[in-house]
Amino acid sequence: MTCRIAHSTRSIPHLPFGKMKDDILGGQYELSLVFVGDTRSRTLNKIYRGKTYVPNILSFPLEKDCGEIYINPTQARREAKKFNMTPTGFIGFLFIHGLLHLKGYAHGATMDKVEIRYIKKFMLS
Repeated sequence: MTCRIAHSTRSIPHLPFGKMKDDILGGQYELSLVFVGDTRSRTLNKIYRGKTYVPNILSFPLEKDCGEIYINPTQARREAKKFNMTPTGFIGFLFIHGLLHLKGYAHGATMDKVEIRYIKKFMLS
C-alpha cells in the first residue's frame, strides 16, 4: 500500500486511512493525504478551483492510479456537529468522500449511497 500522510500542527485523528484507501481505490493506487489549515486550503481552492471559501476537503487526481487529498481538520471540526458526527468521524467521512471523487464519483444519489455504506463499514457515525 502506498499512502503518504503529512500534517500541519494539528494531530492526525486515529482512523484506518490506509484500509479505507485500499478498499475504495485499491492497493496499487498511490495517494498523498495532507492535513492543512485554513490559509492553505483557501489558497489551494482559489488556485485550482477559482473558489474563495475555506473548504473542508480537496481531492486532485494526478494520474490514473495517483492522487492527492487535502483535509482541513480545523474546518471539519467546525462543521462536524451540522452533520451529527464527531470531529474524527466527520474527518473519516470527508476522506471517504475525497476517495470516491478520485474513483470517479460525482455528487448525487449514487455517491451518497456508497458513502453511507463506507460510513457504516468503518463505524464513523
